[in-house]
Amino acid sequence: MMKTGAEIIVEVLVEEGVDVVFGYPGGTVINIYDALLQNKDRIRHILTAHEQGASHAADGYARATGKTGVVIATSGPGATNIVTGIATAYMDSIPMVAITGNVTTDAMGRDSFQEVYIAGVTLPITKHNFLVKNIEDLADTLREAFRIAQSGRPGPVLVDIPKDLTIASYEFEHKEIVRSQHHVPVKEDDIKHLAKLINKSVRPVIYFGGGVISSRASRELSELINTCSIPACHTLMATGVLSYGDRLNLGMVGMHGHVSSSKAINEADLLIAIGTRFSDRVATNKEKFASNAIKVQIDIDDTEIDKNVRTNFSILGDVKDVIVGLMKYVQPSERKEWIETIDKWREEIDYHPVDDENTIKPFKLVEAISELSGEDAIIVTDVGQHQMWTAQYCKRTKPRSFLTSGGLGTMGFSYGASIGAKIAYPERRVVHITGDGSFHMNLNELCTSVTYELPIITVIMNNQVLGMVRQWQELFFEKRYAYTTLDRKTNYVKLAEAFGAKGYRATTVTEFKKAFEQALQNTNCPSVIECIIDRDEKVLPMIPPGGSFDDIIVD
Repeated sequence: MMKTGAEIIVEVLVEEGVDVVFGYPGGTVINIYDALLQNKDRIRHILTAHEQGASHAADGYARATGKTGVVIATSGPGATNIVTGIATAYMDSIPMVAITGNVTTDAMGRDSFQEVYIAGVTLPITKHNFLVKNIEDLADTLREAFRIAQSGRPGPVLVDIPKDLTIASYEFEHKEIVRSQHHVPVKEDDIKHLAKLINKSVRPVIYFGGGVISSRASRELSELINTCSIPACHTLMATGVLSYGDRLNLGMVGMHGHVSSSKAINEADLLIAIGTRFSDRVATNKEKFASNAIKVQIDIDDTEIDKNVRTNFSILGDVKDVIVGLMKYVQPSERKEWIETIDKWREEIDYHPVDDENTIKPFKLVEAISELSGEDAIIVTDVGQHQMWTAQYCKRTKPRSFLTSGGLGTMGFSYGASIGAKIAYPERRVVHITGDGSFHMNLNELCTSVTYELPIITVIMNNQVLGMVRQWQELFFEKRYAYTTLDRKTNYVKLAEAFGAKGYRATTVTEFKKAFEQALQNTNCPSVIECIIDRDEKVLPMIPPGGSFDDIIVD
């Protein structure tokens, strides 16, 4: 059947199971948008306030569901506006297909109106990208983009399509979805060797990251941990994989992780890194990190093996396959003495913040959000102090229930991501936690949630400063607060009302709980709750950059 390029794009999206796309129209994608309108019963389109918000929404949708998110943008500034969203997805291994329009093929390379070589711009921040030059290649190129985005280690793929290809017609034929044929077989001898290391280990620790979520291996990891009684700690990206109440869950590790987690790694005789890359926020001092342990790394991406920390042994493959294989050879164990030692560290050396009923302490605020929103809620954060406080105290019990920008650390990520999560799961509560600095980078997307009647609850920790940078300035720059004092005059309640949302303000936890309970009743309207936080509140514990366990700051 003959179809235009724009119609072919829609047909392939439907073929790939896409039911929602996020984007912003423009001249070079006008035909694509016309085709989307004519197929609105098959694909829902969410119009955001800004292309960057659309890219973050596609990202948030993917993080919450595990499906591939789709964003559409026009050429030039439309395409460059999604670059930060693509890079955010790339750093956290999130499957995304970005479709950009471009000028007509005969106008390329002539500095035409709104022309940018977006394939070249995004080359370092995509898993792969395509510039389609022939209409006959369009359908298969899009299919390949989805295959690449989802296969192996997930990531974003960009497809740049000149406008004339969306107008031209070509014979279209539906095809069955082809998933990746590339499968890394795990060597049985490697699994047996790791099982032997586990069985003879006295003080093992598992350190796992977002790769466990990508592999959908949460249940299998929990089974391994509990069968072998191996304490486990996680990166920021893996929050929620294990229930916070599990005795063997040591919580977050790294720069702002639990002291007991860092201590356990420091004293371990075997460290098994699963689906994680030993980032500088965890292995702050690579030479001293787990220096007493045999270090084993399990990852599907061979470029991550030994990239940051030299290991003693590694297994290349899907972490789910590896864990399932291990269960055939590991021996059940109690490791009572090791676990009791860690329990003692938790009691004696972990940081325990002190409450103050007259002010809003961040840990009490996050605990209140967790309690009032429930275990099924999806919590989304921006980047900064509020992000770390949320990760420390949000008490998530399910994977994909805590969404944040880890690798790139993108301020302005969370409102778009919240929209994506809420579109994916309209029946689940979505709580958007941000700081006053981050909120000013993405507040324009409040109009999107109002338009689509998305009852997203935004909680702003307002301390009138760029808190995390200010904390570093206090600790390492002799309190020279260079341009981190914001003192914005924004009236958040009136701002929310101006957008058509509900606004609240709280100065105590009691006031916050009342406001949050009211916000929960707003079933077709977003809410914004401003919470006043002392600017001198710090994220603790903290390992200084380049430091080790011996340098942890707890006061």
